[in-house]
Amino acid sequence: MEREGYRHGFDPSDWERGKDEARSAMYAVAAKKRTISYSELVSKVLAVRMDAHDPRLAHFLGQIAREDDDNGLGLTTVVVVHKSGDQQPGPGFFEMAQGQGRTVLNAGDFWIAELNRVHDHWSKSSK
Repeated sequence: MEREGYRHGFDPSDWERGKDEARSAMYAVAAKKRTISYSELVSKVLAVRMDAHDPRLAHFLGQIAREDDDNGLGLTTVVVVHKSGDQQPGPGFFEMAQGQGRTVLNAGDFWIAELNRVHDHWSKSSK
């Protein structure tokens, strides 16, 4: 049983600090119109330690994406991708996107469109 007030086993203030660390890394990558692997991202998050295959990471990234999208920044976690293979976000990203009201007919096409949107936003913001 999880202790009251804790988020996925983490202190709430650590969880929020971790989200800030992840956002900093993702926004910097987006400003350069690049992507970051799950393993590289988690290495930059020190407040809450998870590995790239930790099931809590989906909740963590989902919260960030929903909050950023609700604030007009798009689904910023679109820049977090598999290190090898398809080099796209995992299936949880696309499920979360549909939960945010997006229509995902083709995952690859949706990913490219959202990635371009986020890249454009952050590359313009960093100038």
